[in-house]
Amino acid sequence: MFLKKIKSGESGVMLYGITPPKTGTTPERVAEIAEKTIERLSSLDIDALVVYDVQDESARTTEERPFPFINALDPFAFSSEHLGKLDIPKIIYRPAGKFSAEELSDWLDELHRHKCYPVFVGVPAPDFPVKTSLPEAYRLWEKHRDTSVVGAVTIPERHKVLQDEDVRMLDKMSSGVSYFISQCVFNLEYAKQVIEDLAASCKSRQIAPPTIIFTVTACGSAKTLDFMEWLGIHIPDQLKEDLKAADDMLGRSVNICLEIASGLIEFCVERSIPFGFNIESVAIRKAEIEASIDMACRIGRMLKDKGLRKSPEGVIVESADI
Repeated sequence: MFLKKIKSGESGVMLYGITPPKTGTTPERVAEIAEKTIERLSSLDIDALVVYDVQDESARTTEERPFPFINALDPFAFSSEHLGKLDIPKIIYRPAGKFSAEELSDWLDELHRHKCYPVFVGVPAPDFPVKTSLPEAYRLWEKHRDTSVVGAVTIPERHKVLQDEDVRMLDKMSSGVSYFISQCVFNLEYAKQVIEDLAASCKSRQIAPPTIIFTVTACGSAKTLDFMEWLGIHIPDQLKEDLKAADDMLGRSVNICLEIASGLIEFCVERSIPFGFNIESVAIRKAEIEASIDMACRIGRMLKDKGLRKSPEGVIVESADI
């Protein structure tokens, strides 16, 4: 149970992340997408589904966006109206700054009623007019503290530049945050440095560390690789060349993600940091979706082999054919 695992600091949490259908998608097509999502995930051994809020981040950089931005449906509306048959908790992203305190309070009540959990994120650009600050949003969530958990985002790339990600995380923990979902990890050393510094900071303050859930995602094309870099994901030069030279970029990226996951498992266990993984699937190509399912199964088995996860009865854990 996701809530229990986060509250108890149990390692081995498994999430799967998706984006809602694009705005303008016909109701019939939205229903079809939802049914296919439920079909793919109903037999997958995961603790919760992450539904992202899609934001236009073009204003934060002068570089041209590799793919045009298209608005998506509201993640909570999509989840509550179409994914109810998927009997696992839903984690819903929301940029707190876009909404008034009253709007956020009502939204949190609705999430709680549907047994969903919030992850508050920042606004899409530094100069975006903020209606509600993140600290204020966490205070609004406080009324649900006993029966809910609130998450936040951590960015290893930001720590590499500013060297203060552990401080940011501790500040959010003081506001009630108990777990963090990372940006996609393609630089293992960046992620390790966050873990190392967070573990040291928690030890010095004599507080229990939060759960860190590392996001991994497959990459099936050079354009997707460019988009990841545009989003701020750091891909080491050697790894980038490795992917571009591969006859099967998708398969190679899956193997790289598995190597990263293995390294993170060992590193977190050694430092007693509770952790898990979020398998991100935001592509529309069938091969990439199937690769994400396969990766979720294989990382789940890695956790089971380490005694960090048990399979619930009736769950199929075989890899998908890709």
